[in-house]
Amino acid sequence: MSEYVILSIFLFLGAFIAAAAIVVGLVLGYKSKDTKNKFAPYECGMNTIGNARIQFKVGYYLFALLFLVFDIEALFLFPVLSNFREIMAGNTPLSPVIVIIDLVIFLAILVSGLAYAWKKGILKWE
Repeated sequence: MSEYVILSIFLFLGAFIAAAAIVVGLVLGYKSKDTKNKFAPYECGMNTIGNARIQFKVGYYLFALLFLVFDIEALFLFPVLSNFREIMAGNTPLSPVIVIIDLVIFLAILVSGLAYAWKKGILKWE
């Protein structure tokens, strides 16, 4: 068999299983009704007061995005920095000059994002 035929079979089977799971869930699943209790607070038992976006000048999502940016930074920097000696010695196909330029550009973008977040007040703890 050709590789494309095998790939097509796997794609079809994957789509079929996903569609079948959705259909079975719709047919056999519990039909919920929108009631007053469904939208009541459940975690701490206290009613909500105000709006979180208004109470806090900066939303939680911006802080979460900032965390993700620096988490991804560590993920991208780790392979380069763990092989930095080999790269600088020329033992890899990567050019040391290109790697240094890429690192400087990457870190400059991250530092500018950090400066923007600092200016917006995301890092202030109140």
